[in-house]
Amino acid sequence: MKRRSLFSAAAGAAALGTVTSSPASAQPSGHSPTAPLCTFNVISDIQGDLHDFAVALRDIRATAPHGAGLAVAGDITPRGYDFEYAAVRQVLERGPRPREVAWAIGNHEFYVPKYADPQTLSLATWPNGATEDSLFRSFHRFAGRGTVYAETTFGGIPVLTIGTERYVHYHDPQLWDEVWLSEGQLRWLEQRLRHWSKRRRPVMVITHHPLPNTVSGTRNKLYLSDYLQADALLGLLGRYRDVFLFSGHTHWDLALSDWYVRRVVPGTANLDGFSVINTGAVQTGFADNGQGGESTVPGVFNQGLQVEVHRDRVVIKARDFAAGSWLKQISVPLATAI
Repeated sequence: MKRRSLFSAAAGAAALGTVTSSPASAQPSGHSPTAPLCTFNVISDIQGDLHDFAVALRDIRATAPHGAGLAVAGDITPRGYDFEYAAVRQVLERGPRPREVAWAIGNHEFYVPKYADPQTLSLATWPNGATEDSLFRSFHRFAGRGTVYAETTFGGIPVLTIGTERYVHYHDPQLWDEVWLSEGQLRWLEQRLRHWSKRRRPVMVITHHPLPNTVSGTRNKLYLSDYLQADALLGLLGRYRDVFLFSGHTHWDLALSDWYVRRVVPGTANLDGFSVINTGAVQTGFADNGQGGESTVPGVFNQGLQVEVHRDRVVIKARDFAAGSWLKQISVPLATAI
């Protein structure tokens, strides 16, 4: 099943703002010989590519043997079946296993209703007996928690995972994969951002879907309307200079120049914006086809990020797990030193 074949974007205006992209060759400046306070990794979009997932885990252990954790920005499975979650867990248990894993939910975790059985795609008979609650229960059992949104820490650095609390096609036949955030989740996010800001900590936010007008692909029509409450989410994140939002879903190549951007949100009084970073993908890469759509990146594709948190900066490195090589890196000064 091709990922794009089941996508249907909602109509609606995208939230606008200012984006500053990093140079493709950006390198850290003023590098200190001191070791980072914390190192962790971010990947997304495993989608059943368990071989490449295992390759990524081995590469992560080799390059960050003392890493504090791994964040997975959604599309853990191809469709959300319990046996698919179990297969991911099996690869993780074979290791090398990260010290801690923070799971975010993706749209592929909701694709069971599109199948009459695991071998038979049947959109005409959607939802094929599957309930919305059962899809969330499968994710909650796998992630070991009772909510989509959650907080953990990697080496003392806060990591917040957020995501949709509805699969909206159950609620509106005109919608499919759009993200719906409850007032409770938005209030929780606001409180946690404020809490960590007062404690002079950068905050890492992990989400599957990208926000409009941010990183690679988000000016493509495919990704302009992923969030039903984009303005509200941007309004919260945009207040804080030391927020780092990691998003997946697009599978767009980390070799692109806008893999990292600063997003300025009008009305937030933060003219420096916050950081937004594309996570690449474990399974299949995409790039712009020049006609408003996408084309597949040729060859083996298996990409992700390594993040180093220092007292005065955060260094983000794009990694090609398949080739075992670094693609690029950028150093982001912290507004408030830890």
